[in-house]
Amino acid sequence: MKTKLLILFILLCTLCLSVNAQRVTGTIYERNEAGKKSALIGVNVFWAETSIGTLTDTTGRFDIARSAKSNRLILSYIGFKTDTIKVTSESNFEIVMQSEGRLGEVVVRGTSSQIDRMNPIQTEIITTKALAKAACCNLSESFETNASVSVSYSDAVTGAKQIQFLGLGGQYVQSNVENVPTIRGLASTFGLSYIPGTWIQSIDVAKGSGSVVNGYESLTGAINVELVKPDAREKTYFNAYVNHLGRGELNLNLNRKLSDKWATGLLTHASTLQNRVDNNGDGFMDLPLYSQFNGINRWQYKSDKVMAQFGIKALYEDRLGGQMGFRPNEHRGTAKFYGFGNQTNRLELFSKIAKLYQDKPYKGLGFVLNASRHNTDSYFGFANYDGRQQTLYGNLIYQSIINNTNHQFKTGLSYMLDDYRESYKDSLMTRTESVPGAFFEYTFNHLEKFTLVAGLRADYHNLFGAFVTPRLHLRWQPLEHTALRLSMGRGQRTPNAFAEYYGYLVSGRTVRFWGQKIQPEVSWNYGISLTQTFHWFDKHWDLVLDYYRTDFRSQLIADTDHATPLASHLYFYNLKGKSFSNSFQIELNTLLSKRTEVKLAYRLFDVWQTMGQPFGNSILQQRMMVPRDRVLFNIGYALPYDKWKVDFTVQWNGQARINDPMKSLQATVDGKPMPILYSQSFMNINAQASRAFKKFEVYLGGENLGNFKQSNPIIHPEDPFNKYFDAGQTWGPVVGRVVYAGIRIKVKD
Repeated sequence: MKTKLLILFILLCTLCLSVNAQRVTGTIYERNEAGKKSALIGVNVFWAETSIGTLTDTTGRFDIARSAKSNRLILSYIGFKTDTIKVTSESNFEIVMQSEGRLGEVVVRGTSSQIDRMNPIQTEIITTKALAKAACCNLSESFETNASVSVSYSDAVTGAKQIQFLGLGGQYVQSNVENVPTIRGLASTFGLSYIPGTWIQSIDVAKGSGSVVNGYESLTGAINVELVKPDAREKTYFNAYVNHLGRGELNLNLNRKLSDKWATGLLTHASTLQNRVDNNGDGFMDLPLYSQFNGINRWQYKSDKVMAQFGIKALYEDRLGGQMGFRPNEHRGTAKFYGFGNQTNRLELFSKIAKLYQDKPYKGLGFVLNASRHNTDSYFGFANYDGRQQTLYGNLIYQSIINNTNHQFKTGLSYMLDDYRESYKDSLMTRTESVPGAFFEYTFNHLEKFTLVAGLRADYHNLFGAFVTPRLHLRWQPLEHTALRLSMGRGQRTPNAFAEYYGYLVSGRTVRFWGQKIQPEVSWNYGISLTQTFHWFDKHWDLVLDYYRTDFRSQLIADTDHATPLASHLYFYNLKGKSFSNSFQIELNTLLSKRTEVKLAYRLFDVWQTMGQPFGNSILQQRMMVPRDRVLFNIGYALPYDKWKVDFTVQWNGQARINDPMKSLQATVDGKPMPILYSQSFMNINAQASRAFKKFEVYLGGENLGNFKQSNPIIHPEDPFNKYFDAGQTWGPVVGRVVYAGIRIKVKD
């Protein structure tokens, strides 16, 4: 198999090197009142009367293939005048866009999220406009209008949230912050809540195996979060949020341009909930009490030859959950009340430096260095869990061309060091993972018709040996408004059992590791996607169809099905047999008018894994807690200049396989397959209205307006020290209706 893939890779590269095409490049700036230029990020650049386009990167640069059907480039960006450039023989432009004026004087409208039209990897870009459709207090709440990513609570006590993507958990998604792997290891438990929404500039959601440049851990896709930059147009941004349950949040972003070359930014966040809520009457707090404080101070340097940024991130969070009457000073370590507690401290140092070549904009050399220390201390009733992770990450990247810009490549070296120290009850677990690696990625572009990205990386893991990660992505545009994408690739990761299945620890289960030591998880991902634009009833429509399959060669199985008369268990063991996920999605987007945006999507998951092999009743079963079907509908309406905005979202979630401990016990005793039980389907309705004034905006919204609540999120809540107590069987909303309000204040130059 590996030989065939290598031969295919060589043949494709040979074929591509024989074809020539031309490209148009340039850099887009804005000019402030002092006459100084700064790069504009995310400008839409596309050929007139075609669907061929791209976006400017973090340096304001764009790169687009010449079009055979048009010689006019259209530049559009919210808050700026739309510009048109006639392209003749020149291929490298420097463009300064003109501002429309004050905040709110926006005349150019577009969809709040968009598919990156030129990227061979199926990538959806979630813009600040989409994030503003909800309060978006943190990253976990940033996907309310996204059809591909769904977020739910991992259990009914801790407040931890988890992603589902292509039918699998968030641990299989490589979650990056500015292309640095961040939400991983111990941070995977609560990491989605560590990135405030007001810090986010955009989110890229990529399906499939991803690029080899950023590592080997992408099994199903990659999510990259771009944060607000120090030279952002908004010098001061303030947000205040409160909901009727008592949760409050404050955010303050300060950005200053110190000189032509230097800029600095301070991003701060504080949030808390200190009101005990039990809307379902089971005696447990529906949400944990918590306080969180985090901030980033970053510095940025730009010159003609060098671009650099460096800074520090810090976070402190304290969570308290359990029964309504639990007081840690009085009841921890006793059987009077069940309690949960977690305290997290995280410190991160980061730096990026890039050498620029003004006369060769296609060429670049960059180095990323990131170091972090993550400490977490938790308890679940009588059981304690403490963890420490120290991480060092480095990535050296060189990019250039082969003969011309039709043939581009990236190559480099990477290093990842993870030092873990975990203790659960009386067991101490330590490990150090050291992984040096090298990679090469070749990109071929043929006009606007065909793009190929072929990547290969080789890494050496000190515990598991050497391994190779090949990946291939193709984009073909047979017709002007039709784009077809194909992808395949291998992914590998080391699982972190306690952090990734944290919600299962809120139970009376006995944790057991069965058989040989945990092995790396390895999978192959295959994908096909069709993007079609068309006009119907004088409206522009975007249709996206995609199918992805993930086949595991190795996987950690978390088995909560099997039990014994003496105990309820959480078994961890390596996969013996098949495990796979099929994901199908259809999405339709349109602007019904200049002021009305509509999205309709349907998603189907078919996810199976082999379970029970240690117990002699190995069987292929549906994966737990994965809804088979999901329907999303979103409509947004805005008055001129976005003076008033209203958004309405409906999510329908289908049935998911669930577990009944007593029925599972009987099946285990009888040596029969596990019972197949399903949750009920449910609907989640969200809405928000906002009113913009000259320098600030107020908003009012509601989540879960239908007030649906899972009727039994906790098994045996009346006796939490029972061996069959379980708060980890959560498949639906734990909290009912939530109403919130807030204010956003933005000050520009």
